[in-house]
Amino acid sequence: MRRLILLRHGVTEWNQDRRFQGHEDVPLAPRGRQQAAAAAAHLAALRPSLLWASDLSRARETAGYVAAETGLVPVLDDRLREIDVGDYQGLTHDEARERFGPGPWDYADHGGESNADLAARVCAPVEEAAAALADGATGILAFHGHAIRMATIGFLGWPLEVVSTLGALDNCAWVELTDVPAGSSKSAWRLVAYNAVTPIS
Repeated sequence: MRRLILLRHGVTEWNQDRRFQGHEDVPLAPRGRQQAAAAAAHLAALRPSLLWASDLSRARETAGYVAAETGLVPVLDDRLREIDVGDYQGLTHDEARERFGPGPWDYADHGGESNADLAARVCAPVEEAAAALADGATGILAFHGHAIRMATIGFLGWPLEVVSTLGALDNCAWVELTDVPAGSSKSAWRLVAYNAVTPIS
């Protein structure tokens, strides 16, 4: 059985302010570093052999805690960045509602990406990571909440509209996907955990 862990980064001050981050390079808040350390200690027990991350600092820092626990060197990939929110970047949710009306919002209408564009972008590295895993191996990819939701849906071949039925991922929560043999000649990836998290005090 192969396993993929799609790990959201720890909390940032912009998360705490409910501010759209998109491609803005926002670092972890002190609480986010605590979350990342706790998640890393838990996930290291899975003995991962692969560690990839978005190149944005909040995901890169989160992967750094996993690296410290496992000895792995993170591979940075800008395809794992969060959705480009265009004109929403830097706005709080209240400011966005004042300027653009109630959601759901289509960022592609305001200089950003659509969900379809995001899914195509983030699915490619997830598929490459899966292909790079040996039998029985675990890979961890540290990136961003909405990007992980769309990557999960796209990787499993679900319709993109399913995203509205998936709740937002908590900071430093993860999605777990496993490759369960479905027959003698093929296998199928399955969702076995969503929004799993290591509690911290």
